[in-house]
Amino acid sequence: MKAALLNYQTRMERVLDHIDRHLDEDLDLDVLSGVAAFSKFHFHRQFTATFGLSVHRYVQLVRMKRASCDLVRSDGQSVTDIAMDAGYDAPDAFARAFRQRLGQSPSSFRKSPDWAPWLAAFGPLDNARSKLMKIIYEPEDVTIRDLPPIPVAIMEHRGDRARLPETIERFVAWRKAAGLSPETSSTFNVFRSERIPDNPEDYSMDLCIGTDRPVAADDGQMKPGMIPGGRCAVLRVIHNTNNLEPAALYLYRDWLPASGEEARDFPIYCQRHFSLPPNTPVPEVVCEVFLPLK
Repeated sequence: MKAALLNYQTRMERVLDHIDRHLDEDLDLDVLSGVAAFSKFHFHRQFTATFGLSVHRYVQLVRMKRASCDLVRSDGQSVTDIAMDAGYDAPDAFARAFRQRLGQSPSSFRKSPDWAPWLAAFGPLDNARSKLMKIIYEPEDVTIRDLPPIPVAIMEHRGDRARLPETIERFVAWRKAAGLSPETSSTFNVFRSERIPDNPEDYSMDLCIGTDRPVAADDGQMKPGMIPGGRCAVLRVIHNTNNLEPAALYLYRDWLPASGEEARDFPIYCQRHFSLPPNTPVPEVVCEVFLPLK
């Protein structure tokens, strides 16, 4: 049984590798089912069941991600050429799709890319790829730090997680208007509920910007707050930073019971670190997940 599962996963991984290496070629069901050596009549459902995305959607996202990188990396390549490489017949169709997904026009993104929406837009790719790669944490991956209190500006999201992208959009717009970029002002998420509660309306999370600037009393969107200082267990996440549930589960289920520590009365939270290394077209993102301790 285990050998059969490993063989199945290997065949699916072969499909992802083929897509990455042949983005400019025909990637229809006949081709990809042949790569996997699965029946073309069932392959589409198998792919969707395995990765949580349809074949068409997956290929579309990979091509759009490459296009976004090409915009930043190559000033000499025209937007029209990049649109064609991404599978669009006309640059205006590409521009509409790009803006809908990333919140910027291709020319605006080329000039000044906003990486936070970029990460959110391509999170489904990370989720898909992680389906076959089980992440294993070890006790040595966790450190304990004594942290100072951090003043923040808070935007609260309360209600169905499906509406979270709208909150993130408002959060990014407020941050831009305030001139608080992710590179200079720390970004935190405080998780006040389960990732997928039984009642979707019970989902609760705070989006925070590290700043000691005063927030206007009549702001209407943000309020001042504080992430309390104290001892925390810290776990770094460098793979799929759009889904921190495996890291949180490890801290609660495995690390905490074995450590002899006790959790403090403040929710688990994370800090996102953004950086754009020289000669690199896409940002590096590391998340640190903090479990407050007594």
